[in-house]
Amino acid sequence: MATLTRRRKPTPEDQQQNPDPTHDSEDDKQEKIKSLKKGKKKIKKNYSCIDNCCWFIGCVCSVWWLLLFLYNAMPASFPQFVTEAISGPWPDPPGVKCLKQGLKAKHPVVFVPGIVTGGLELWEGHQCMDGLFRKRLWGGTFGEVYKRPSCWVQHMSLDNKTGMDPPGIRVRPVSGLVAADYFAPGYFVWAVLIANLARVGYEEKNMYMASYDWRLAFQNTEVRDQTLSRIKSNIELMVATNGGNKAVIIPHSMGVIYFLHFMKWVEAPAPMGGGGGPDWCAKHIKAVMNIGGPFLGVPKAVAGLFSAEAKDIASVRALAPGVLDSDIFQIQTLQHVMRMSRTWDSTMSMIPKGGDTIWGGVDWSPEEGYSPSKRKHGNDTQKESTGEVREATQANYGRMVSFGKDIAEAPSSEIERIEFRGAVKGNNVANHTCRDVWTEYHDMGFGGIKAVAEYKVYTAGDIVDLFEFVAPKMMERGSAHFSYGIADNLDDPKYAHYKYWSNPLETKLPNAPDMEIYSMYGVGIPTERAYIYKFTTAAECYIPFQIDTSADDKNEDGCLNDGVYTVEGDETVPALSAGYMCAKGWRGKTRFNPSGIKTYIREYDHNPPSNFLEGRGTQSGAHVDIMGNFQLIEDVIKVAAGATGEELGGDQVYTEIFKWSEKIDLKL
Repeated sequence: MATLTRRRKPTPEDQQQNPDPTHDSEDDKQEKIKSLKKGKKKIKKNYSCIDNCCWFIGCVCSVWWLLLFLYNAMPASFPQFVTEAISGPWPDPPGVKCLKQGLKAKHPVVFVPGIVTGGLELWEGHQCMDGLFRKRLWGGTFGEVYKRPSCWVQHMSLDNKTGMDPPGIRVRPVSGLVAADYFAPGYFVWAVLIANLARVGYEEKNMYMASYDWRLAFQNTEVRDQTLSRIKSNIELMVATNGGNKAVIIPHSMGVIYFLHFMKWVEAPAPMGGGGGPDWCAKHIKAVMNIGGPFLGVPKAVAGLFSAEAKDIASVRALAPGVLDSDIFQIQTLQHVMRMSRTWDSTMSMIPKGGDTIWGGVDWSPEEGYSPSKRKHGNDTQKESTGEVREATQANYGRMVSFGKDIAEAPSSEIERIEFRGAVKGNNVANHTCRDVWTEYHDMGFGGIKAVAEYKVYTAGDIVDLFEFVAPKMMERGSAHFSYGIADNLDDPKYAHYKYWSNPLETKLPNAPDMEIYSMYGVGIPTERAYIYKFTTAAECYIPFQIDTSADDKNEDGCLNDGVYTVEGDETVPALSAGYMCAKGWRGKTRFNPSGIKTYIREYDHNPPSNFLEGRGTQSGAHVDIMGNFQLIEDVIKVAAGATGEELGGDQVYTEIFKWSEKIDLKL
């Protein structure tokens, strides 16, 4: 029979001889706590800045997609219901309004997108891009930017010597209307205009998106992709299949000067040109309706090429010093942006043209005396601005780049400038780690960098020489494709070369007296015109020049903010650049317009949306948002349906563009 024994309670002596492993002493507990704390500290050390950045971008993307989902999940009438409750009934969309007026599709329409708005897709790449055949690298969701940033930069860059494809990489423009209808999900470019044209009967058989690789020099789009030949063939086909009705061309932004190049190319004899003959444009084009056209360049291109900045980048740099220059996602952000953008030859097409004659000198500018307007937006009765000038610090807009606010404001007689042309650049200051972010500044010594700063003031006439000094390899490619001067004699045979075709001051318009040219652009938004710079001696692996964001105008009505002088424009293109050629350079019969093509200026006063449910607004004058401006779209539809510029009402002007144009002493 089994017997039960009672377990004896262990005595203190037993515990000392046979310690229970499940019970630790106080000393052991303290040691474990210390070891756990050390482990936690080690874990914190392994949690790097890159992890924080990844989490941050992930959160931003998640919030963006959530908001986009909620917006799309709302009933279609909800935004309109709320907006009408706040600001009154919505007007009919332009397409509906024109349809009610009996307008119908007549002339075929060709869209010419600008820089960066057209999609680019991968056709051949390196191993790091496996699985992305015909996926968008530019446009769409931009997913590859944060998934594989270094690989993306490598594939978006062109060859630094040829300006064409690097070995083993082929990135090509997306074709069709989808190439530029939306830049990113929810961010329209051409989509609103296309939808309204469809209301009056347009479809893909009479609408064509002339997409091209906007990174390439204009002539190289023909050399590599035969893009200009395709545009010519498509226009001819559309005219032939639409009852002989001539085409209405609608270029936007850089697409404006790209199409200017096309009009000279199509007339020129082969092999340099398209062989269409001197009357091709007269036979095939009814009107060219240029939207936000940088005919004479943009100062913003100067800042972008000089320091990879513009006003917005400079402001971010001021809020978070050093962040954009540091190693984020294993790349030095601004250095890689500069390296990549300097391989895009098209950016050099927007360097200001015409020098001091157009943009002003050290002591004058066409817009001198301008101050931010206080006029009321959306006044339909105001066709021409009274241009009220308020007392404010006088801005020397002709000084496109100044080193220091004191230099920007000083009388010219007090500025001592040391010539930089021909200065000794000195020895290479870059070490081998900088070679991955080569920007040409790393080929300059401190002496060259100092020489740039000691010249102190750069006008438009100095800018090309400045770039030839700091970026000679970039300008060697650029000078083969673009020119920035003013022609003395347009009959000189040298102007038959394609490098002059995108400069309206060095070429003639086609012999097409029945054609019309419109310059349509937004106004009422401060637009970059001149910059105050500073330089740092720490040039190794850094861009040595920066916009001085500490420079501000004390007067609230002043034009200087965060180191940038602003004028009237659409936030990207100053009104002077967009409007001068149609206001004066091409107005009537001039040496630039020998056949007397009629020109019209249509300015659209910026009126921001009253609430966020209106999206980007229907009366915006901003450079891209104007593509959704109802009045502009209505003007386009009317011309496409057969109206003339006179039937639109002629010029519509809110700025002093005619007054500014008269100040420019240019032989016409």
